[in-house]
Amino acid sequence: MPTVRSNGITLAYESFGSEQDETVLLVAGLGTQMLRWSDAFCSSIAANGFHVIRFDNRDAGRSTHLSGTPVPDFAALAAAAATGTTPDVPYTLADMAADTIGLMDALEIDKAHIVGRSMGGMIAQLIAATYPARVLSLTAIMSSTGAPGLPQAEPEVMAMMMRPGPSPATDLEGYVAHAIAFARRIAGPGYPFDADAQREVILGELAHGLDPAGTSRQVAAIAATGSLRPLLGAIRAPALVIHGSDDPLVPIMAGEDIAKHIAGARFLKIEGMGHDLPAPRYAQVVEAIADNARRAGATR
Repeated sequence: MPTVRSNGITLAYESFGSEQDETVLLVAGLGTQMLRWSDAFCSSIAANGFHVIRFDNRDAGRSTHLSGTPVPDFAALAAAAATGTTPDVPYTLADMAADTIGLMDALEIDKAHIVGRSMGGMIAQLIAATYPARVLSLTAIMSSTGAPGLPQAEPEVMAMMMRPGPSPATDLEGYVAHAIAFARRIAGPGYPFDADAQREVILGELAHGLDPAGTSRQVAAIAATGSLRPLLGAIRAPALVIHGSDDPLVPIMAGEDIAKHIAGARFLKIEGMGHDLPAPRYAQVVEAIADNARRAGATR
């Protein structure tokens, strides 16, 4: 798997389609790897005439893991949030945005269409706001501004996400069952849940490089970054926000908040979708991303 040096770390990536086409850069979510952008999804975007790149964020997959830094103290993070102070963390989402720009630099990509899901959607917003000359268009999927007062995840879902599962080293089937149960809970009711496909993804991520401590550091990065809402007025790239009507982890009002604060943003609500990207909706989501990219071309 190819890698590049970026912002002082190593990022692993894969590409689809012709390098002669405009680039769509896919930014992964919290604790997940590039594999969550499935081959079928990436190939579908490429078939629309784009060069597609997916990559592992820092602390995920085969990119650099900051194993020498301590796992954040979540009680300290909560206390800092309650007092409005900035917690001491290894990095913030701004550093992860700089990683992404460094990836583009290393691959000699001047500008790209930035597409992020969940935490990746927050990173995408930061890139569009702080590196406007590098962004052709922005798409945020099942994401948030992180602004205070927005609805939070359902308590049961948050408890499931934070509850440690069995170790895959000693209880592989228990680990897989735990992960599938969470995936089932955050999936939307509008589409059949494919447990076999989820199992394949989970085992793929295990082989690719699992790191629960890295996920904790990414959680801390989100907490330390705070609200993105004050930055969104600086975004000039055509923006698209996609959100499921039944997202129990990042409620749809969070996506609506992004669209509300970016001038000219379009909002696509997908009925029955949860905090996932079901295969039956690939064509709709890919077409929406392509349409948003064409808006950028029309603007130029």
